[in-house]
Amino acid sequence: MRDAVDEFARQLSGVDNRSDHTIRAYVADTVSLLDHAVRMGCAGPADLDLSVLRSWLARLRTTGAARTSLARRAAAARTFTSWAHRAGLLGSDVGAALASPRAHRELPTVLRSDQAGRLVEAPGGEETPVLLRDRLMLELLYGTGVRVSELCGLDVADVDQGRRVVRVLGKGNRERSVPYGVPAQRALDDWLAAGRPVLARPASGDALLLGARGGRLQPTVARRSVGAYAAVAGLPRTTPHGLRHSAATHLLEGGADLRSVQELLGHSSLSSTQIYTHVSVERLRAAYRQAHPRA
Repeated sequence: MRDAVDEFARQLSGVDNRSDHTIRAYVADTVSLLDHAVRMGCAGPADLDLSVLRSWLARLRTTGAARTSLARRAAAARTFTSWAHRAGLLGSDVGAALASPRAHRELPTVLRSDQAGRLVEAPGGEETPVLLRDRLMLELLYGTGVRVSELCGLDVADVDQGRRVVRVLGKGNRERSVPYGVPAQRALDDWLAAGRPVLARPASGDALLLGARGGRLQPTVARRSVGAYAAVAGLPRTTPHGLRHSAATHLLEGGADLRSVQELLGHSSLSSTQIYTHVSVERLRAAYRQAHPRA
């Protein structure tokens, strides 16, 4: 069992090129599955069958696992059994028939465009290096819709200032180019001229955004800063991912087609992007109910 888990982890990392987060989650789920299988009398991966997989999910359900968590764990189990079958550890892909619990998908909370504008402009006052960095951070998060991990992973060379395009390395090491606007360019000019040179240290390397001590800006710091600026601006609790949701929704409301938004966000599946159409419709319905005399 242990050897199978180790080989599966190497497959996810070296061949499938999954993200570190996905690898950790899938390996942990596989360990949980195989531990359950041993308790049911299985001696190795070859003894897995559909009843073992179903009883594992049932046990997780009784311990209070959410439907979204169960859906992810079912996906991890199917990925493992598919690999194990190809690797000759399973006679058949028993996980192919494993159904996922239907996850209840909450619509993301998004800011209005005027609220997003207030948040982006929140780092006002004195022109300190940290404030210059935070202005650029917020402009890029909202102006491009990138994930916070993608933002923090940017190097100076990833920004094409002539075309106003940033090269982003997304999930699965998939690369995409995302345009940014004039306000972000102004914030970038200010940061590169008067912010980054002050914070830069020999260990800063090529990182575009730096922390107060000169290292690469960390996602946890970025999340904390976004929440603090939202509070200062009198806005609801907001995260970098909330700005990503807002950017996608505002693009669709402004007339962008779904495929273009999918490409900008780096979604591998169009279904991931379609949730934003529901957000836009809900906002349209709310405006209709508020304004139309026969609503």
